[in-house]
Amino acid sequence: MNESASPARSNGPYFGDFGGRFVPEALIAALDEIDAAYQKASNDPEYIAELNELHRTYTGRPSIMTEVPRFAEHAGNARILLKREDLNHTGSHKINNVLGQALLTKRMGKTRVIAETGAGQHGVATATAAALLGLDCTIYMGAEDTRRQALNVARMRLLGAEVVAVEAGSQTLKDAINEAFRDWVASVETTHYLFGTVAGPHPFPALVRDLQRIVGVEAREQVQEITGRLPDAVVACVGGGSNAIGIFHPFIDDAQVRLIGCEAAGDGVDTARHAATITQGTPGVLHGAHSLMLQDEDGQTLESHSISAGLDYPGVGPEHAWLAASGRAEYRPVTDTQAMDAFRLLCETEGIIPAIESAHALSGAIDLGKELGPESVILVSLSGRGDKDVNTAARWFELLDEGAEQL
Repeated sequence: MNESASPARSNGPYFGDFGGRFVPEALIAALDEIDAAYQKASNDPEYIAELNELHRTYTGRPSIMTEVPRFAEHAGNARILLKREDLNHTGSHKINNVLGQALLTKRMGKTRVIAETGAGQHGVATATAAALLGLDCTIYMGAEDTRRQALNVARMRLLGAEVVAVEAGSQTLKDAINEAFRDWVASVETTHYLFGTVAGPHPFPALVRDLQRIVGVEAREQVQEITGRLPDAVVACVGGGSNAIGIFHPFIDDAQVRLIGCEAAGDGVDTARHAATITQGTPGVLHGAHSLMLQDEDGQTLESHSISAGLDYPGVGPEHAWLAASGRAEYRPVTDTQAMDAFRLLCETEGIIPAIESAHALSGAIDLGKELGPESVILVSLSGRGDKDVNTAARWFELLDEGAEQL
């Protein structure tokens, strides 16, 4: 890879041809303010110490690493290690980014945060940080996702957040982001848009990446302690791409380590019902950034589909588009059926219920282990726990007794 063009050394606004800012004029000053605040904070020992203390005493970092030999028997007997972001407070990697941005919100003198959420993990993490730091909080969520993730909606409300169910479009994450941007334009003086993934306009892709990079920094050290070497591959699910970029980034300069993102193929990439943005997408502008997206020949955004609300998004972060275009990372589609098979396999072999998002990465690890064999070491980001997905899984596997109420 050309070092000067490496995304590992880029601070935006572009990653190769991808990234930038495509937003209303009213938001330019707010984006500049966030960029300046973060640049100042990231060089301020007081901010770094405060964030590290929260990670240690509130999030529960460093998250542990778990080897899963019984699961790996179904993956060519490769050594498979899970980076356990599911064990963080609030149950996913999302808390890493949220705490950093919530502290920035206070530093900018703003009193309110808004956020979008698909699976609810980012919404719950944002509501948690807002409660901790005394910020007003509004969460936008597609109405379809509020039905799929009713438990997380209740959690957000218990934490004091207002949850707005968005009825427009496909009633999923894309539409929630649209409504959050509309709110932000009207309230930018008092409100920080606490963006949840590595998409959106600059500086969000680089800002969120930097705050999630702690996952890969810890994992890189832990996997060497356990195995004595770097892994052959790092595997993570990709919707917008925050957990994947977080664990990929510290390995980008290790050319011998394959980086593999697993995106949602839904009913299959040969159907109209999928969210395989890199496999099937084309360059375009979505939610303020130039990246790969699902669109028709007129440039209209296509509806996406995945059994996982967190991956049901027709775009992807611009750094992932660049990693794919440069060949540094590989991206593979995983269908709903493949993901759910891996979901159940991890439950039954290791006693761990993963988020359905993470199950896409587990499915990718099964295939990769069969390809690489028993001498290989595969690191998988277990980005979230599956409590929120128990209803979906129970229906998928027909586990509910007749007449039983929803869980």
